[in-house]
Amino acid sequence: MLKKFLLTLVWLFIFLQMSCSLHSGSTYDRGEMGQPQSFSKGIIISERNVTVKGTESGVGAVSGAVLGGLGGSMASDDKVISAIGAIGGAIAGGMVGTKAEELIMRDSASEFTIQPDVGDPFTLIQVNDEKLKTGDRVLIINSDKVRVTKDKTQKK
Repeated sequence: MLKKFLLTLVWLFIFLQMSCSLHSGSTYDRGEMGQPQSFSKGIIISERNVTVKGTESGVGAVSGAVLGGLGGSMASDDKVISAIGAIGGAIAGGMVGTKAEELIMRDSASEFTIQPDVGDPFTLIQVNDEKLKTGDRVLIINSDKVRVTKDKTQKK
């Protein structure tokens, strides 16, 4: 029974962590739907792959500590040893859970340097789901977040 519970907790943790997404030119928050967004045009003057560090929200640490504490408490039938095992398991589990969360949430993205048609150049990191590259014309979309997407309009 306890093993099923622990396995369910682990799968729930993994599911919750993987459901978080990185900033993408194609991903919007529900509150942005129907909201006007301004845009300008520009060109990508450089692009490079980057690694986005995973989050450390505490979910991994708490999950790991709970699982480690439960596992450590089963180390012995002796109450003192069981308590020591629970404490040690919780500490070790919390450390492992923190690292696991960071590794699960780590991802790849692209850093774009963009020269707007009007204004100063800037950099932006987002998931490159459109396979944007140096020299591509882009729309620079301004809302709660800045996004770039391939410019499919005719330049006038």
